[in-house]
Order: sequence, then C-alpha cells, then structure tokens
Amino acid sequence: MLTNDVLQTMSNHRSIRSFTDKPITDEIIDTITTAARWASTSHHVQAYSIVTIKNADTKKDFAEWTGGQPWVASCPVFFVICGDFSRHARASKQYTAPFTVGGIEQLLVATVDASLVAQNMLLAAESLGLGGVMIGGIRNEPEKVATRLQLPKYVFPVMGLALGYPTRYPAQKPRLPQNVTVHEEHYKHHRHALETYDKTISSYYEARTKGADTRNWTARMAQYTEKNKRPHLKGFLQKQGFLTE
Repeated sequence: MLTNDVLQTMSNHRSIRSFTDKPITDEIIDTITTAARWASTSHHVQAYSIVTIKNADTKKDFAEWTGGQPWVASCPVFFVICGDFSRHARASKQYTAPFTVGGIEQLLVATVDASLVAQNMLLAAESLGLGGVMIGGIRNEPEKVATRLQLPKYVFPVMGLALGYPTRYPAQKPRLPQNVTVHEEHYKHHRHALETYDKTISSYYEARTKGADTRNWTARMAQYTEKNKRPHLKGFLQKQGFLTE
C-alpha cells in the first residue's frame, strides 16, 4: 500500500486525553487554524467560526458542562468549532436580499463546514507533534456555551477540540473493516466481517479495562441508539435561527 508522511499521520491517529504542561505557542495555533481554513467548503460559504480558549476558568466550566471531561480543563488550548451563518445574515442585509437559513440544508452545510475545519485542525496539530480529542459534549449545554462565548444569532457550537502535547500514546481503537464501510458500485452487507469485528472490539475493551468490559461493537451501538440524544438541541437551534421551516 502506498504511503507518505501525510498518510502516516492520518493512519496513526488516536484520541489523546492526557497532556503535558508544555504550552502551545501562538505561532502553532496560527499555523493550525490557517491550515484549517483551507478545508473544503460548500459553495464557498465558509459557514464556520473557531473560538480559541486558554482561560483556565472557562476550560474548567467547559469540562463540567461537557459531562465531566477533565482533559478539557487540563489541555493547554481548547477550541470550540461552530457553524456560523451570522456573516451571511449581514451580507443579505447589506444587499437587501432575503435571508433564509431555517431549512435543514443550511444546518447541514454549516455542520459539514465546521466538521471539515475541525478535522483539518486535528490533522495539522498531529503533524506538528500534538495530540487531541474531539468533544461532542460541547453540545450538552449549548445555552451556557453560547452565553460564555457570546455567540450571536445564526451561530451554534458543533464540537470542541482539546489539544496539547501527549503524555502517552494509547493503543489505537480498531476501526470497522474497509469492506464494511467502503462499497463498490452499490451498497453491500458484510455480516460476517461485522461479526469478526465484534470479536476484535470485545478483545480490545477486555484488554483496556482488564476484563471489566467485554461488550462488542454492535452491543455498544444498540445501546447508543436506543434513545434520542440531546433532544434540547432542537429548541436551541431554533432560537439561533435554524430549523424554523
């Protein structure tokens, strides 16, 4: 299989939740966010914003609001990546044009743009010797996050990103087999491959937890999808100007 430095960085990814005290310089932050801004974007919309957080009190509150994730407080720099149509609202006003972002498509565009930027940020950081972890828990308390960050209307937090220099590199969590997720010409089911993957994940967690947890992947996903997640987000997004149609 072909390889190069970029491919090796991508395939070596693992979530890092333990960081040294070494600070991240402003130059490195600028390098990471500059690389991130070259992510693909639908129609050149660029419907995202990045908020950089170093303040210890803010990180401490975010650690609590994200469900008690101490690495959010201990990381040198925490980023909140947002979907953002506020600039577009101003553009529409400037040209006295109708402004409509209440449909599902605009919400998806902002979410995809923010996600592409976030992935570029993490990849750039990893290429510079840093590590990090995406924080979906930033959506646990969107009202509190929006108030603390002074997010205007048409802006919403999509994910957080905790970055720092790793104290250690944990074992990689095995991914789904390629023939389960990559299809040629049409969708195909590979139940036997999934059954094998279940055994792999069970063994992984058994080793990671020293036998305390041996659940396989399908059991975990059945539990994950058994109820609606963060139902409060709909009301928050509507307040921010989305999902109103």
